[in-house]
Amino acid sequence: MIEKHPFGVFVPQNAKYLILGSFVAKQAPGYGWFYANGRNQFWPILEKVYKISLKTMKDQQKLFTKLGMAITDIIFECEREKNSNLDMNLKCLVFNTQAITKILEKNKITKIFFTSRFVEKLYRKEFKNLTQIYPNVELITLPSPSPRYAQMTKSEKISVYKKLLPKY
Repeated sequence: MIEKHPFGVFVPQNAKYLILGSFVAKQAPGYGWFYANGRNQFWPILEKVYKISLKTMKDQQKLFTKLGMAITDIIFECEREKNSNLDMNLKCLVFNTQAITKILEKNKITKIFFTSRFVEKLYRKEFKNLTQIYPNVELITLPSPSPRYAQMTKSEKISVYKKLLPKY
């Protein structure tokens, strides 16, 4: 079954940064935005980094607006093998080319943060033209917030995010 990205993009007026993930997780009840899988550590990590509660989409968007942080995923459409959230089980990928290009064209993005090496590799391969058009945009790979990325503890991930993400 082909799935289309349900959220599109979030781009505050003052966007200077862009966070790129891979593709949305299968939706659990009560979750309705990026990193909505209850097991994903993304929002809990950001809560520790910025010392605020990010329990609602409104709270999350308020933080991203304050930071000047846009967010979207690199994949617009795909199929899931084995009904799995794992990136390696995403097939028949259609990239979010139009949205990402528009974000870079219409905003003064200085840094793109990738939420995994998988996303960074896809970007460098599939969006090579954008790296040439915008050579001054710094590309930064964060440790994956997936609980399956166990090479680092959550505390270690928090420490790296604190060092790399913009200050509040």
